[in-house]
Amino acid sequence: MPSTTAATVLAPLAGVLSLVLVGSLFRKQRRNASLPPGPPGLPVIGNVLDMPSVTEWLTFSEWGSKWGGLSSVTLLGQPIVIVNSAATMEQLDTRGSVFSSRPRLPMAGELAGYDQTLVLLPYGPRFRVYRKHFAKLIGTQGVVRQFIPLVEAETHRFLKRLLLKPGGDSISAHVRKLTGAIILRITYGIEVQEEEDPFVTLIEKANDNFNAATVPGAFLVDVFPAMLYIPEFLAPFKRTAKVWAQATKAMVEAPYLYVRSQMATGTAPVSFVSKLLESEKKLSEEEVRDIRYTASSLYGGGADTTASSLYAFFLAMVLFPDVQRKARAELDSVIGGTRLPVYSDHETLPYVAAVVTELLRWHSVAPLGVPHAATEDSLIDGYLIPKGSIIIANLWNMLNDPETYPSPSTFDPERHLTNPPQRDPRQICFGFGRRVCPGQELAEVSLFMCVATTLATFDIERVGPLPVHENTQGTISHPKPFDCMVKPRSERAVALISGEV
Repeated sequence: MPSTTAATVLAPLAGVLSLVLVGSLFRKQRRNASLPPGPPGLPVIGNVLDMPSVTEWLTFSEWGSKWGGLSSVTLLGQPIVIVNSAATMEQLDTRGSVFSSRPRLPMAGELAGYDQTLVLLPYGPRFRVYRKHFAKLIGTQGVVRQFIPLVEAETHRFLKRLLLKPGGDSISAHVRKLTGAIILRITYGIEVQEEEDPFVTLIEKANDNFNAATVPGAFLVDVFPAMLYIPEFLAPFKRTAKVWAQATKAMVEAPYLYVRSQMATGTAPVSFVSKLLESEKKLSEEEVRDIRYTASSLYGGGADTTASSLYAFFLAMVLFPDVQRKARAELDSVIGGTRLPVYSDHETLPYVAAVVTELLRWHSVAPLGVPHAATEDSLIDGYLIPKGSIIIANLWNMLNDPETYPSPSTFDPERHLTNPPQRDPRQICFGFGRRVCPGQELAEVSLFMCVATTLATFDIERVGPLPVHENTQGTISHPKPFDCMVKPRSERAVALISGEV
């Protein structure tokens, strides 16, 4: 009996002692640890002069070659840690609560208004509310399944636009309208206009502003928040931000108010917003606000990324015609030109599905993702990542790692079929931690439908000199503009697109 009592008393003490010892060991390791290696800086200003102003991901990749999976710089005392390897990013992923917040970015945040949307919202209670809404709407394959008929219908409308305007700048406009149309219908029940649609225009303006506002180092106010107190007549960035803030507000308010007006007349289609507002009388002002900003986060964040991937698809087909031929052969063998592909064909079209996977790898939509922030001191690979550090994940480098993806500049769907790489690129390109892209399932459905139906009905041909695959600047990066032309594969394809069959 005495021994049992002693064990009962000592067991919790042993647990406490182990926690104390672990904490003591961590503090000792932290004292002995240093920031990850990186280019030597100068007194006071640190590495301000080392920071690239364009194609930052390429410079960071060079640092990765020199210093490994983790490197760091300091800008006027602010630590910035660059993650260049997927293995290192996976370590951060296991500590989701520590690395899932956002740094303070005054230009895009307080000034342009994006700090209230999911993309820049700090990790906390409101963030979890937004994510909960996202999860219920598009967070799993099961809930996304309800939107497949909608995606198929909007993709068929896309084919008709492609048939009417098959080349030049029209390709980019078509894919933007397609992705905008899908998001608008799901979020607000809005069906886009065939000519220039005001809501799609709102998305594009606000997203262009966000991309410009979040370029690392583009605005000194992000390094010196005290500049927020400079009078506007001495701060040109404030005048720019005022214009951007108006665009952000329009993106948030205009479609929301449109749904409210439809609900008042009893004509509102079922949508994310209309369903949540059905019980508005029971909702607090804060809950209504969260619905409004969750909707704008879906609306603003989902369209541009998918449009970037689809534009890159047309470029890939121009640069790698053999891939186009193989995909068409598979489509013909399964469908035989008797109908348009539908999403349920996904399982019987493995090569076409692999084209989508390779597309996500080959063209990095967000080469550096959106910066994360460390909310407490951590040790990764023996290096100290101090609380408050800005974390930049060089997704471009991970997706172009030749050890994982041989000949990474080559668009090769076969790599995902015969001997799949150790890491599925989807595990990288959709981010990490508790900020992994909540729209991943919807994005993949949309990409597959557009890729499959386009290849089933059109030939994508080169026009002029062979284009080059280069990313535009910005947080969301598109391929630089290129020329191509699409032509219907046959009269039957035209009939299928036109709905005559």
